[in-house]
Amino acid sequence: MAISSGGGGAETPMSDINTTPLVDVMLVLLIIFLIAVPVAIQQIDELELPVLETVESKDKVENLLLTVSTTDEAGRSAGEPGYTGASRTGECRVYFNNISPVTSEELYDRAFNRLETIVERAGGVDAIRAEPELIPQVHIRADVDAPWQCVAGTIFNVQTAGYPTVGFISNPVDPNG
Repeated sequence: MAISSGGGGAETPMSDINTTPLVDVMLVLLIIFLIAVPVAIQQIDELELPVLETVESKDKVENLLLTVSTTDEAGRSAGEPGYTGASRTGECRVYFNNISPVTSEELYDRAFNRLETIVERAGGVDAIRAEPELIPQVHIRADVDAPWQCVAGTIFNVQTAGYPTVGFISNPVDPNG
C-alpha cells in the first residue's frame, strides 16, 4: 500500500475521485435490473377483451346536441347536393341541435339563451346548485375528419356560455371484430 506524504511541507488538495459510492450505486442498479428484466419480458399470449352491451343513455331533453363537421373539398356543407364528406382543409360547420347551422357567435348566443331559459324554468341558480342533475350537458358529435380546432372552438363557446359539462358522442365499436 502506498502512502503519499507531502514532500515540501505544503499540503495540496487530493484530486482523486472517491469511487466507493459509485460502485455501491452501480451494484444496487445491477441487482434491480436482474430482478426487473425477467418480470418485464413476460408476455400475454392471448387476451380477450369483454364485449360490452351498449345501453341507451338516459338523455335529458335539456341536453344540447351539437354536430361538428367541415365543408367538403368543393366548399359544400352537409345536406347540400353533391356533398362528398368532411375535409380536413374545409371550413368548420357546427349544427345546433344537430339541425340548424350556426356561426361561432350564434352558437354562443343560442347556447347562452337556452341555458338561461332552463335555469329560470328550474327556479334560478340556487335551485340548480341544490340539484346538480338538473344542469344540462352538451353532447358533441364530431366528424372523424373534422380538425381539432373546430371541436375545440365549439367546446370553448359552450363553456363560455355557461355549460359546465361537455361530452362526446361516438359510435360503439365491437373490440373483437
